[in-house]
Order: sequence, then C-alpha cells, then structure tokens
Amino acid sequence: MQHAAHTQAPGWKAEMRETLRLAGPLALANLLQMLTYAIDVIFIARLGSQELAASALAVALFGLIVWSLQALTGAVAPIMAAEIGARGPALRPVRRAMRMALWLSLAVSVVGIALCLLIGPISRATGQDLAITAFATSYMWVLVWSLPLMVITGVQRSFVATLGRPIFATAITAVGILINAAANYAFIFGNWGAPALGLPGAAVATFSTSVAIVAMYALAIRLDPRLHRYRIMGFFWRPDWQRLAEIVRIGTPIAITVLAEAGVFGAAAFIMGRIGALELAAHTLAINLAAFAFQVPFGVGQAATIRVGYFYGARDAGGMGRAGWMGIAIGTGFMALSGLAMIVAPELLLSAYIDVSAPENAALVSTASALLLVAAAFALSDAVQSVAAGALRGLKDTRIPMWIAIFSYWVPGFGLAMWLGLATSLGASGVWIGLATGLTVAAALLLWRWKTRERLGLTQRSGER
Repeated sequence: MQHAAHTQAPGWKAEMRETLRLAGPLALANLLQMLTYAIDVIFIARLGSQELAASALAVALFGLIVWSLQALTGAVAPIMAAEIGARGPALRPVRRAMRMALWLSLAVSVVGIALCLLIGPISRATGQDLAITAFATSYMWVLVWSLPLMVITGVQRSFVATLGRPIFATAITAVGILINAAANYAFIFGNWGAPALGLPGAAVATFSTSVAIVAMYALAIRLDPRLHRYRIMGFFWRPDWQRLAEIVRIGTPIAITVLAEAGVFGAAAFIMGRIGALELAAHTLAINLAAFAFQVPFGVGQAATIRVGYFYGARDAGGMGRAGWMGIAIGTGFMALSGLAMIVAPELLLSAYIDVSAPENAALVSTASALLLVAAAFALSDAVQSVAAGALRGLKDTRIPMWIAIFSYWVPGFGLAMWLGLATSLGASGVWIGLATGLTVAAALLLWRWKTRERLGLTQRSGER
C-alpha cells in the first residue's frame, strides 16, 4: 500500500533520507520563488524610483495577504498526510480535502482582493507621496487578479508534496521564473509586439505567470499516475462541510501566526526609520539575507508537517518523534552554517546587493555587518521555531503555537526591540537583539511543546483525545 512507503521508516538514517528527499525540492522552490520577486524588482527598477517605491508598497500589502491565505488553505497538507498515514492511499478522503481546500481558496480570495484594493486609502492614511500612491493603485488593480491563482497554487503544491512529488514544485517554479522574466520584458517595455504598459505591465506579467503555473500543476497532476488516481476535480460541486471546517480550524491559527511574524518585522522597519535612513537601509539588506537563508528551514518545516502527519495518521508515536526531531536537526544544522557565514564573511554576503568597496557605502557596510552578527543567533532561533511549529502542525496542533508566536514576537520581541532601539545607545543592533529575543522565546516554548507532545495528548488523533 502507498502509505507504507511513507510511514515505514525503521530508523533515524531512513528518516533523514526521507526528510531530505521531501525538504530539498521544497526549499529549492522557496528559494526560486524569492528569485521570481527579485526579477520583478530588476525590471521595475528600470522604470524609475517612483515606480519601484510604488511596487514595493503594493507588494508589501499583496504579499502579506497572499502569504496569510496560503497559510490558511495550506492546512490541507497535514490533513491529507494523516489520511494517507492512516489508510493510504485514502483516495476519497484526500479528494474531499483537496476539493474543500480549493473551495476555500476561491472564497477567501474574494476577501483578499477586497483588502488589496484598499491600497489607495491605506497609502493616503500613512502619508505616502500622492504620485507613488497613484502608481501603487494602478499596479494593484491589475495585480489582484493573480491572488486567487496564487492561493490555488499553494493548495496544488501541498497536494504534490504530500503525495511524494515535491520535485514538481521545484520544476514548475523554475519554469515560472522564465515565463515571468519574458512577460516582464514584453509588457513593461512593449517588446515582441506587446503593448508598453509600464508599471501595470509588471502586474500583467505576474498574472500571466500565475495562470501558467496553475496550468502546469494541473497538467502534472493529470499526467502523473500516482497523482491522477485521486481525480481531485471529481464531484467538485459536492460539499463536505466537516472537512471544510477542519481546514479552517487548523489553518486560521497558522494564518494569524504568519500575520504576527510579518507584522513584527514590518514594525521593526518603522523603528529603524525612526533611528535613521542609514539604519533602515542596513536593516533592509540584512533582513533580505536572513530571509533568503530562512527559505531552507521553511522548506524543512513544510516537510516536517507532512512527515509527522503520515505517522500521526498511522498512530505511530515513535515515527512522529523521529520525523519531528530530524526536521529540527536538519533545519538548525543548515542555519548554523548560514550563521557562521554571517559572522565570518558578512562583506562577501553584502556584496550580492551593494559595492562593498565603494567609500560612500562604508557606513552602510559597517552597520549591516553589525546586524549580521546578531542575525547569526537570530537565524538559529528562527530555524528551531519554524521547524518545531511545522512538526506540531503535523499533529494538527496550531492554536497554542499561534498564542506562543503572538506573545513571543510582540511582548519580549517587539518590546525589547523598541526599548533597546530607541532608548539606548545600541540603536539598530538593539532592534535586532529584540527580534532575536522574540524568536528565541518562541523557539524555546515551541520546542518544549514538541518535547512534551505525548504528555499533552497531542499524539492522539483528534477523535481519540
């Protein structure tokens, strides 16, 4: 039976192999997704600073909403994993879970679009330049049509990864980069007979890429025998309200956790702006490097959710423990190497963004290098809390981890960041010490919850608790 391949991992070595097989393609897909955003920036920057600022403003809101909605609908992954672990291949339960996740994607996308279209009032309320606000609004009016497609893509990705085909996510994201670059080239500047649309052309490129990615996932699912046997579009009109409620119950705390974490980093940028323009620029560089490195433990966390979910469905407590601890070890090990690079070679890392040898950048390099020293500790804690949260999601445990995240990020984290950043001589480094403290508290509490999972009754399936 299919689930046997997923759940009969007899030891640590086999578990490491299975986790890496799943996490590797997912982490690479995450890194490629960041490259997609970078390509947008490269093309838009050629239009001018106002257009670039406007796109950054729009993408900040759009990205937050898309990421949150993908986190909500992504709760389908541990649900499908548990069904496969319990009675693989579990054709009907997995099909119903996918159907309800797709229904939910369409429903929440309506809300997401409405929120994105508030970009104009939000920009005016926060005192943004009127010309930049106008550019951001025109860009967003086209960009929002990509939102439902991106949320659906998240569900498709959960399906192929849970069914043991994570490489499809990597390959499709890679092809998407090429389509996005070509579409940007065509629609922004009017090449290859396309109209020259300027900034809205970048949004047309994003929409075109999103359509292509949904279609590529649909084609891959149709052509792969293991995936096609689930016939996920069969009886699409039939509701399963109980399954829909389960996705919402598990997914809503994940979405709120994403908002809490993204919110605290957004707030940190505002503190940096209060300290000075140099500090804000250094923060932007350092946070970009940290975010790039984070894509690997983020992928490991996604893999841990699925691996733990298989054993949770199979009622194998030992397997759950191995899967979770192996994910935590792999994620932390990678970030230990990343942290070492931040300590030993900060200028080499920063050279990807700026000319570190230019005299006019000396102060920026110095400030950013100091932040990367703090980021080394920050990176370890971020890996532990991310993968531990992923492992707990495999047990369908999301509500208490949500409260842990909100408390950790906003009380010790943001509170200390504000005090050290604005009321002491530490300045920018103080803000990052605060952020690192919040992540460390979250890591410690989530690790404790994972360690005591059996005592807390988390390893028993929902109906058995």
